[in-house]
Amino acid sequence: MRFSICNLGCKVNAYEAECVASSLMEKGWERVGFEQMADAALIFTCAVTNTAAAKSRKMLHRIRRQFPSCITAVVGCYAQINDGLLEDADIILGSREKSSLVEVLEQFLRDHQPVRMVDELAGMPFEPMLASSFDTHSRAYLKIQDGCNQFCSYCIIPYARGRERSMAPDTVIAQMKKISSSYQETVLTGIHTGRYGREYGISLAQLMERILRETSIGRLRISSIEITEIDDDLISLMEQYPDRIARHLHIPLQSGCDEILKAMHRPYTTQQYYDRIEEIRNRLGQVSISCDLMTGFPNESEEYHQQAMAFVRKCGFAFLHVFPFSEREGTPAASMPNPVAVNVRKQRAKQAIALSQQLSEIYQKGRIGQKDIIVAETYKDGYTTGYTSDYIQVHVKGKLPQGKMIPVILESYEDGKMYAKEREVYETE
Repeated sequence: MRFSICNLGCKVNAYEAECVASSLMEKGWERVGFEQMADAALIFTCAVTNTAAAKSRKMLHRIRRQFPSCITAVVGCYAQINDGLLEDADIILGSREKSSLVEVLEQFLRDHQPVRMVDELAGMPFEPMLASSFDTHSRAYLKIQDGCNQFCSYCIIPYARGRERSMAPDTVIAQMKKISSSYQETVLTGIHTGRYGREYGISLAQLMERILRETSIGRLRISSIEITEIDDDLISLMEQYPDRIARHLHIPLQSGCDEILKAMHRPYTTQQYYDRIEEIRNRLGQVSISCDLMTGFPNESEEYHQQAMAFVRKCGFAFLHVFPFSEREGTPAASMPNPVAVNVRKQRAKQAIALSQQLSEIYQKGRIGQKDIIVAETYKDGYTTGYTSDYIQVHVKGKLPQGKMIPVILESYEDGKMYAKEREVYETE
């Protein structure tokens, strides 16, 4: 039996897709590309914007058209919202039921009866979906947290994934011990990773300290963390373990204008954000900070947009993830007055992307001549690529062992690429 997967969402969605893929392959299924003929096509849907929902529908209809006999399953956030536009699928599983996809798929193969499982999310426990291997083969991922209590005015996620909940600490440690036998770097991920462990009376920093003490993992990386969740304990831990905690923090900003932040229901001001990242830099020294930025939120005037661009320059980010605002039905922002024209949103996004490229070049050129350690990933055209601790993609001449941590010296930045050479482990740090 062959299966294919299409993931349209965030890193948490991607992790959950890999968990399902891992379970299917353990049962003897073969994974193929999404454009190839398969016995089952699994679509991990996204509901963060109407555009993302439309992409989910498009993928479902494409598979239905190209491979009429293929079993189709739509899973996750958009399936949970359930606007009635996914009924062509054989299997529809909401956020609460996604962990049972393998069993549901096997049941469908037996009785060929459509499955519709979308339950309420109230009181939903953390579902410990675990993967034995990952599609990247170079680093592992572990979802330690899910759900959100923040209710930003533009975001559907609390309604699609439910309230905050975490993986039990001992389960995290047990899984990390398994991961560390095969992978040298692990990314801790979640919807609000920094709010890990509230129900267990343990913080993210305390969990990470346990992982570093009790497992042999070479390097831990945090996928994303809110500025309000970076406490002194986490910064101190990063000071204590400069080689084993990645020197990169992706800290969502969303807007560099206080009026827009307030309308978004974001829990900080630009001054609070800036003061905190400056403290992080003062204490950690070499650290890369990146952010999410949204353009064209309702009532964002040209003046507000320029304020945001000026604030981004002031912060000196290593790079930005830029998104033009897209209305999501069911959120307060979808019906706010003074919407920005779609073409203006996209034009402002282009400006922000251009600024991101400038900032990235400045940051990377500032690292030339410095030492780091990459996790070797792919080999192509005579070069191995990998990411440094501070998340710079580098190109090293020659074929290096995939998934291994390789000491390098950053040599040059040419045509938007960073080049490095391998160095001996015993060189003086």
